[in-house]
Amino acid sequence: CSVGVDDVAGGRTAVQHLIEQGRKRIAFVGGPMNIKQVQDRLAGAREAIAEVSGVSLRVIESKAMTVLAGRDIGDELVAAGVAELPDAIFAANDLLAVGLMQSFVFKARVKVPEDVAIIGYDDIDFAETAIVSLSSIRQPAAAIGSTAVDLLMDEVETGAEHAHRQVMYQPELVIRDSTVI
Repeated sequence: CSVGVDDVAGGRTAVQHLIEQGRKRIAFVGGPMNIKQVQDRLAGAREAIAEVSGVSLRVIESKAMTVLAGRDIGDELVAAGVAELPDAIFAANDLLAVGLMQSFVFKARVKVPEDVAIIGYDDIDFAETAIVSLSSIRQPAAAIGSTAVDLLMDEVETGAEHAHRQVMYQPELVIRDSTVI
């Protein structure tokens, strides 16, 4: 049995939201790229871009999915020059997004969302209270956990008669200040 979230749909939803906000030069920040969730979120971002003309997607691979990795990438983007900044970033998780915001707001005086809109993934507790409240893709954590326990208990109780199932949940867009002016 397995329980998961449709990360392709989540990536597509995140980038569609950015496009709906009028963003055209979008960057995806995530990595390492051998992580399945990162691959799926990027695939969804690419699907959203493919549906709209005049919108580009730049892929920036991170070495880790941490605040510090996000800060480092933010510093690199700023060092390249304001003209080179994307007008939106979809970060593969909220930690990267928070690091990007810290770099932009504290070090470079780049305004979020006016100059660069940022959306993350996971909707961690800190997302709502970040320096700019972070828009994010929420995974239904409680439902995932309880479903996993239910499936495990059923398998333990029914043994060989247990029918294996794959349960896939849909993520939810949570809109906050980091993407909406």
